[in-house]
Amino acid sequence: MPVAAYCPELAAEGDSGLRHPVTAYAVEGTPGDSCLLALEQLAGKVDLVVSGINTGSNLGWDIMVSGTVGAAVQGYVRGNPTIAISVGTIVSPQFDVAARFLQLAAARCAASPPSQPFFLNVNVPSVALSQVTGVQVTRLSGRSYGESVRSEGTGAQQRYWISRNRPVHTDTGDGTDAWAVKNNRISITPIHLDLTRQDTITETQAFLSGIPADLLERGD
Repeated sequence: MPVAAYCPELAAEGDSGLRHPVTAYAVEGTPGDSCLLALEQLAGKVDLVVSGINTGSNLGWDIMVSGTVGAAVQGYVRGNPTIAISVGTIVSPQFDVAARFLQLAAARCAASPPSQPFFLNVNVPSVALSQVTGVQVTRLSGRSYGESVRSEGTGAQQRYWISRNRPVHTDTGDGTDAWAVKNNRISITPIHLDLTRQDTITETQAFLSGIPADLLERGD
């Protein structure tokens, strides 16, 4: 996956003929690998980490398997304000609104650095700015897509292709990221990484009653 490091002093018109030349690095690895390499070796101190703009939404529980969000995690755990951003289609995506949002967010970070790192998952409808109906802070919806597996070939040549193409769409009501994007709103979901389900700790301890002693063969 590619990762780009942008340097303002390199933005002048150059021999390449590009309007905004940048120094870019290609990385053979996951999106998370790209972000890790950039932050640890290439970019130095940054004001804002952006993963994206991805083609196709990253909504609800689907962020758990998202490369875009996975790269953003690497920025956030290193103490940086971080945005994962996606547009809601893979067919002829329109990036203008997402790019404008990032421009405003970056300017805000530069003018008023946040007191602590944040992690935002942003989904932008793939429409013109005039069609955007609002900007909404949302919660994650439920699962959006399930997986299907297709096989081809036989024997040693048999291969399996996994696609996330079975719509599930659970918990997509008002207030969710899925609802916002469906209604042409920009969805902004604050994310945190503590997955501990605190309300079931006592229940889990009851379920495990006696197992530690049997496993360790002692009474503690």
